[in-house]
Amino acid sequence: MTPAPLPSRIGYGEDAHRLAQGRALVLGGVPIPHAERGAVAHSDGDAVLHAVADALLSGLALGDIGQYYPDTAAENAGLDSREILAHALALVREWKYAPANVALVVTLDRPKLGPLRADIARNVAALLGLNETEVGVSFKTSEGLAPDHVQVRVTVLLARVEG
Repeated sequence: MTPAPLPSRIGYGEDAHRLAQGRALVLGGVPIPHAERGAVAHSDGDAVLHAVADALLSGLALGDIGQYYPDTAAENAGLDSREILAHALALVREWKYAPANVALVVTLDRPKLGPLRADIARNVAALLGLNETEVGVSFKTSEGLAPDHVQVRVTVLLARVEG
């Protein structure tokens, strides 16, 4: 089915991963120093890039990353999430849309991510071809309700492009 050629569309994505010892924690393509635990996932577990990819896909009703990269496929084991995001972005561009603005919220109790806000925004912006001022990054804790996981929620504004 062909997405309607509206001037803009909004997408939403969400991802979460359990945290465990001995795993790296990467968010938005940025390795998180001093993280005692990392994401348990079939791929590299970058919940930010997974949620951004899902937001891109949902904005055009193109499904979700699980359809393109099932966790039951051996070839997806340890997959770099930048590849997942690049594929979602390519699909969006095929339909003549491009991300114009991204807002993301990361919920993680520890470590504190505030010092990495600019790095995450800059990296996500670079991956999407945006200016870092077009990527809003917020951090929350679960207030102890869910200390053993990381969760990310993302909204994206897609703008129709000519050509």
